[in-house]
Amino acid sequence: MMRSLFSGVSGLKTHQTKMDVIGNNIANVNTVAFKSSSVTFSDLMSQTTQSASGPNASTGTGGVNARQIGLGVKSGAINTNISTQGSAQSTGNPFDIMITGDAFFVVNNGVDNFFTRDGSFYVDGAGNLAMTSTGYNVMGWHVDETTGKIKQDTVKKLQIMGAENMTYPPEATSKAYVSGIIDKHDTDVTSVSGKTMNLNFYDALGYSYSAKLTMKQNAEDPSLYSLELTGLLDSEGVEVDGWENVSLTGAYDSVNNILNQDNLPYIEQETIVTFNDTEYKWDGTALKLRQYDDAGNELEGEVVAEVSDGITSDEWKAIATAYGYEDDVKGFRNQYINIPQDDGNGNMVDVKFSLQKLITNLSDTGNVPKITDATITVGNQITAAGYYYDGVQITYDPDTGVFAGINGNQTVSTLNIDFSAISGNFSNVEVDFSESSMFDNKGTSTIGATSGDLEGLGTGRRLGDMIGVSIQNNGMIYASYDNGMTKLLGQIATAEFANASGLEKQGDNLYSATLNSGEFDGIGVDITGNGGYMSTGVLEMSNVDLSSEFTEMITTQRGFQANSRIITVSDTMLEELTNLKR
Repeated sequence: MMRSLFSGVSGLKTHQTKMDVIGNNIANVNTVAFKSSSVTFSDLMSQTTQSASGPNASTGTGGVNARQIGLGVKSGAINTNISTQGSAQSTGNPFDIMITGDAFFVVNNGVDNFFTRDGSFYVDGAGNLAMTSTGYNVMGWHVDETTGKIKQDTVKKLQIMGAENMTYPPEATSKAYVSGIIDKHDTDVTSVSGKTMNLNFYDALGYSYSAKLTMKQNAEDPSLYSLELTGLLDSEGVEVDGWENVSLTGAYDSVNNILNQDNLPYIEQETIVTFNDTEYKWDGTALKLRQYDDAGNELEGEVVAEVSDGITSDEWKAIATAYGYEDDVKGFRNQYINIPQDDGNGNMVDVKFSLQKLITNLSDTGNVPKITDATITVGNQITAAGYYYDGVQITYDPDTGVFAGINGNQTVSTLNIDFSAISGNFSNVEVDFSESSMFDNKGTSTIGATSGDLEGLGTGRRLGDMIGVSIQNNGMIYASYDNGMTKLLGQIATAEFANASGLEKQGDNLYSATLNSGEFDGIGVDITGNGGYMSTGVLEMSNVDLSSEFTEMITTQRGFQANSRIITVSDTMLEELTNLKR
């Protein structure tokens, strides 16, 4: 009878333990990533009053089972339902992450690693990815500076918003391409000024510039074009000093490439040029720029540019503007006239001299005849016969209209803009013309220049500020910048265990490894290795099933009541026993 009392007591205690587990489950029904637990019972022990005996063949009697009286119940195990996925709850926070699969996040308190399914993270004041509830650092792998890829090594904290990640460095443009149609009947193409296209690019410090590339048609062969650099402007539209010295590699000798254009503006003698609020005249008889007073009298000692003197780029622009060439100073300087010269055998032959050479008295041969020489006749004007074609020769197939080479070489499709002759942080730009063509487009050309190659490489960029962070389903963290670039910052590592139910709860949604769960190797695994993945903007909720918990609560309550009845009935029986002496 005393045995039944103690059995009833053990039943009460065991059912109370189960009720404690149920109560904890229900209390955590809304806890992020909580895993419910369940209790299994086992009998405590049994008192054997008679051992079992086997059958006796000689006497013909059968065996007898053992006679055992159970002495109660105990908690056999408390299991955590860790493998069941909780439902997803959307939060909209990009740093809230849910794991689908059997893996765990790895977090660290500065000393020890812990494991959690709670993916409610944030970025702390030091730029580290951390748990919102505890501030523990989220652990992961860093980027190898040599390869630019993730190096899976011992996990470390992920400082995704450190100072080095807040900006993306600038890069100079190194490649460009020209595409579109150049129509040989386009009036811009056939004009002296040519068809201009702007190539926007960056220097090594991220400053933007615009190179003006002009294509001029050869009047004798409409399938040939001269590509010339006619300007270099900074981001504020100001010309870069010394831009005239920037060269296009492979440019032809100007003497051998001449565009014969008709009806070019003539150069009048005694034309007044205004420069720096002062009027000047080009003295056609002396090829000098002289300063005159308001009455038209020459000022002594005020010669602005002698034949042997250099003329500045600003002065050239002022002169060219006076003759209607404000937007094409180079075209003005490259106009030429035919001057009869003795070939050395007593024969007079026409020799072409550019206005630039005439004015500055410079030529490949040395002495350039002045207009006052007896060998030429000067009237009231000088009529230009054409202008030099001194750019890179771009050729198109006259039959098919497709690009046919540079400088007569059909195997070459690129040229190089060489900035080495000017100061600054420029890098040479390789320009590809293979995507351009010459077709009939109703007199309209669509040709244009774009920085970067056809695959978007070598575009260059300005300095970029971080504008966002995104986390992929494999845990890789990328930053995006306002210059269009992205950067890999690291990867969130995960841990997997042979027996995840063997992990020990440490509170705060944390677990620690035990001897029965398996050890953490300090490196972790890529979550996608076993088919898992991460989802951002959502959290895993508790996997507690209230319907099951309430059902278990009913059965536990009835079990507790039944065991209490064992005690009361046993007590009544003892009471009857004590009343026998009356």
